[in-house]
Amino acid sequence: METKIVTAKLRNFRMSPQKVRELADIVRGKKAGDAKNILEFTPRKSAMALKKLLDSAIANAENNFNMDPDNLFIKTIMVDEGQVMKRFVPRAQGRAAKILKRSSHITIELAENTKD
Repeated sequence: METKIVTAKLRNFRMSPQKVRELADIVRGKKAGDAKNILEFTPRKSAMALKKLLDSAIANAENNFNMDPDNLFIKTIMVDEGQVMKRFVPRAQGRAAKILKRSSHITIELAENTKD
């Protein structure tokens, strides 16, 4: 039997991938409801974005594929590097220092747990 995989993507999220990956590693492989609770009570900017993306993926599964939201789990969650905005700050003796404003592309894939 082929399992359905539901995907949701968030592109150009203005936070470095390193910071987002810390939270993504915590929820990877967890049931969707448990991951939602973890993200809701984590005081980080990335938690709010990941929770919103997880809600979107759950809604996609429920409405487009008629999957039961209680049986969903996070199969994969990937945080890739997005666009990098380059800015410069003046320094001493006429020099300039580079500032890299990084962004992230986040992809969540949900699958249905069929072990029941």
